[in-house]
Amino acid sequence: MTDTAAPLPAIVVNGVSGRMGRMLVQVLTGSDKARLAGALERPGHPWVGKDLGLMLGGAPLGVTVSDDPAAALSGAQAVVDFTAPAATVALAPVAMAAGCAHVIGTTGLSKDDIAAIGAAAKQGVIVRAGNMSLGVNLLVALTRKVAAALDADYDIEIVESHHRHKVDAPSGTALMLGQAAAEGRGVSLDEAAVRGRDGITGPRERGSIGFSAIRAGDYIGEHDVIFAADGERIILRHVASDRGVFARGAVKAALWAQGQAKGEYDMAAVLGL
Repeated sequence: MTDTAAPLPAIVVNGVSGRMGRMLVQVLTGSDKARLAGALERPGHPWVGKDLGLMLGGAPLGVTVSDDPAAALSGAQAVVDFTAPAATVALAPVAMAAGCAHVIGTTGLSKDDIAAIGAAAKQGVIVRAGNMSLGVNLLVALTRKVAAALDADYDIEIVESHHRHKVDAPSGTALMLGQAAAEGRGVSLDEAAVRGRDGITGPRERGSIGFSAIRAGDYIGEHDVIFAADGERIILRHVASDRGVFARGAVKAALWAQGQAKGEYDMAAVLGL
């Protein structure tokens, strides 16, 4: 009998030598729903032109690390990208031209970066989220609901902790949570946000949304949303103990993106929240 099973969706990983890149390789090589079809790194990276498996310290994978996005994405269904803002913005139009869904977990994006990604999404499918985990996206939904239920007598503070190597603050997840809180309150996050405090700051402004960032050790990611009033506090919390939750969420997003209409989506859409 001839095996007529359809080939698994082909997924490329951008920034394959990084923490998330390595985790994505691990998830994809163990997946029965998708396959690793390519690996990208920046020009001049020592892995370029070499077998990815060997560079990871294991057996050959038959996947050569490339610095040519257009070639790497040819024939692929999706590219997953947890890199840096400039690299992500540059990759978006290349992915769209290749007919390849672009799943973006990159954080630290500026307003101009986000606008450029949105413009690229007019030509294809982009899924962008500050955090790809199911638990965090549920936390975002809960934050929005709680903020809508409580008035400004409840101060909102978002506290996040990450490893010492993280280069942006607040984290993309913290900003997602802040945006959800602002939406629940019906206010602009840009106007309500207070990012860190130092010196004689004066009393807290009613209705503000505070952010605090911890960078230490090997925290993978912890986020608390605190609603504090006189006499009581409500604390919503998510703790990530395994970076694999983000990789698995990203692969889920890449699979979901197949067949979607052109446009930019978030993980709430992927998860049907």
